[in-house]
Amino acid sequence: MPTDLARVLAASRRGDAAALSEAFDAAYAELRRLAHGQLRRLRPGQTLTTTSLVHEAFVKLVRAPVDTVDQVHFFSLAARAMRQILVDYARQRGALKRGAYLRPDTLEDGIVAAETLAEEMLALDHALDRLHAVDERLAQVVEWRFFGGMTEQEVADAMGVTARTVRRDWQKARAFLWRELQDATD
Repeated sequence: MPTDLARVLAASRRGDAAALSEAFDAAYAELRRLAHGQLRRLRPGQTLTTTSLVHEAFVKLVRAPVDTVDQVHFFSLAARAMRQILVDYARQRGALKRGAYLRPDTLEDGIVAAETLAEEMLALDHALDRLHAVDERLAQVVEWRFFGGMTEQEVADAMGVTARTVRRDWQKARAFLWRELQDATD
C-alpha cells in the first residue's frame, strides 16, 4: 500500500476520479480484512456481505469531510465507518423484527440468532458511547482493536503510547463494557 494514501484520498475529494480509483485499489485488501473480521462475528442469518460492507465504508470515508493524516488515521476512520454501518444494519434488523414489514411465521434457521446478534450489536454500541463519555482513549482502543482489527502494537504506534498501556486500556475498556452490558440485560 502506498505511503501517500492520505494524499490520494484528498485528491479524490477534490474530484479527481483517477485518485479515487487509486485510493480504493490501495486500501481494498485491508478494508476487506477488517470487514471480514467484523462480519465473522455476525454470521448466522445475516445478509450483509464483506464486499458490501467494504464498499459502504469506503463511500462513507470518501464523502467524509475529514482529512486523513496517514494510513493509521484512515483505517481508524474505516473502523468507525464499519461500526456505524453495522449498527445501522442492526437497527434495521430490529425494526424489521418489530414489524417494519410483515413476514409469515416460519421456523427459519438462524432468524433468532441473527436478531439476538443485532440486539447485542446495538447494546455494544450504546455501551461504547457511554465509555466514550467516560474515557475517550479507552473507547478509541476498543474501536481500533474490536472494529478495526488492529493489534496492540499498531494501536500503540497510532496513539503514541506503549503496547503495555494499550493492553491495560483494553482490559479496562473490556471490563467497563462487560459491566455495562450486564447492567443492560438485568
